[in-house]
Amino acid sequence: MARWNDEYRSRLRPIDEAIQCIRSGFDVVVGQCASEPQGTMDRLHILAPSVHDVRVFSVLTLKAYDFYMKPEMKGHFELASWFHAPGSRSALKAGTGTVTFVPNMLHRAATDRLNARPPEVFIGTCTPPDKNGFVSLSLGITYEKDILEAARFVILEVNPRLPRTFGDTHVHVSQVTFFVEHEQEVPSLPAPQPSAIDILIGEHIADLVEDGSTIQLGIGGIPNAAALALRDKKDLGVHTEMFVDSMMELYELGVITNGRKALKKGKFISTFAMGSRDLYDWLDDNVAVEFQRGRWVNDPSVIAQNSRMVSINTCLTVDFTGQVASESIGSSQYSGTGGQSDTAQGAVAGFDGLGKSIIACYSTAKGGTVSTIVPTLPEGSAVTLHRAFVDHVVTEHGIARLRGRTVRERTQALIAIAAPEFRESLAAQARALGYI
Repeated sequence: MARWNDEYRSRLRPIDEAIQCIRSGFDVVVGQCASEPQGTMDRLHILAPSVHDVRVFSVLTLKAYDFYMKPEMKGHFELASWFHAPGSRSALKAGTGTVTFVPNMLHRAATDRLNARPPEVFIGTCTPPDKNGFVSLSLGITYEKDILEAARFVILEVNPRLPRTFGDTHVHVSQVTFFVEHEQEVPSLPAPQPSAIDILIGEHIADLVEDGSTIQLGIGGIPNAAALALRDKKDLGVHTEMFVDSMMELYELGVITNGRKALKKGKFISTFAMGSRDLYDWLDDNVAVEFQRGRWVNDPSVIAQNSRMVSINTCLTVDFTGQVASESIGSSQYSGTGGQSDTAQGAVAGFDGLGKSIIACYSTAKGGTVSTIVPTLPEGSAVTLHRAFVDHVVTEHGIARLRGRTVRERTQALIAIAAPEFRESLAAQARALGYI
């Protein structure tokens, strides 16, 4: 114990000193979501006078940090985002020239980045070391551990409020260049209260989920409503990229048991978690939950090994042929691909032939003034899920089953779940296109 304590102390630095390892032209990768090293990221801008062309790769950056929000950072720092958040979207809109986007699929985020160019620096978060000299990366190893193992410099921000988790999360102090101590509340994302429309969509989703299914579920009004609607199900399992409060709640209710899973029976499988403080406390030392690397958890061939796999995702719009746009509004990048394509493809390829992919969306947007079911996607839209992989599309007006169906059948099914006030005009446009 004393030996590892001494080694840990020898690697301990103030934040402003630790980040001096960052040089001009370096690529820096930081932890995502609840694993975001906020104390360190808050200080990156102080390096601007001495560095240029530093790229910082991140996912869903939670704060509007000076290093990419201030126009004067152009030429010094660039945020390369795998998945945009409000801060990066606003910087893009403001034209600061300090933000770019990285097209990716979640299960290949780490390996594709390493293939393009291994980063010089990884900055993440961890628990204090245990008696054997191991820290836990805690709430996320989507890409974090792969990048950590490849980086020249590793900086870990130690936060005693992080839960100690299991799976592939542990790192020995000898693998870390510098530790910085920064205690703060762990970034949280409390579950929003589902609206009446969310509840309708959630009920349609629940109709597609059979007892004994293995589910993947995200966060937001629609996924939370789906979780509420699943409370009467039995023996559900979880294999998901993101672990959220609703999974804990369904487990405590006895709905999720993980007892009928074909892969990792008895275990929750996830690659990162974000939710409430209650969730983090529940995850602490909880052997029922395994965190594994995103390149394994979200590999479609791994997902396909689950029994009765059900992937539940949301989108922005769907066209008559079934193309799904979930990350951009026309040519404006709004968020990112995330794991949607991974989990949708894996679910429909399930080994038992019983898997399902569900794409859910509201039938209208912009205060009810536009339909999300459209004849063709707006020019410049990124297709998040290819139409050949689309299975079920759900709105508050029902379920459209698209897998294996013709464009004519798809168009008719999608118009049937569009908002009633748009159906007549959508049908006219479909006729003009020769779809019906």
